Amino acid sequence: VQLQASGGGLVQAGDSLRLSCVASGFTFRNYHMAWFRQAPGKEREFVGSIGWSGDVTYYADSVKGRFTIFRDNAKKMVYLQMNSVNPEDTAVYYCAAVSAYRGGLNGLTRQSDYHVWGQGTLVTVSS
Repeated sequence: VQLQASGGGLVQAGDSLRLSCVASGFTFRNYHMAWFRQAPGKEREFVGSIGWSGDVTYYADSVKGRFTIFRDNAKKMVYLQMNSVNPEDTAVYYCAAVSAYRGGLNGLTRQSDYHVWGQGTLVTVSS
């Protein structure tokens, strides 16, 4: 069971960046997926999530309207499209998964809600 995130890097404020996360070792289409991030010196926080079918998404207020999560179940991939980034978006970004058999996606915003985690990819936004 593994998630591997990639796509991070150094970008300038206002730029766009797409993160990817590939899953292996489990039935991806049966899992809700989420992105979290952890800025230096801060706790890990919820960024957004997407239901197993891709029809439902939730976002943190801080990224709503700028970030979009989408998935490709055939490729076992989930993506985080980041637009209009700013220095406050600087963080290590993690993808996470939880079985959809545990219930609906609504309210699943805590780290403890997810039981599969990737290793993280660093995004640095310069001003």
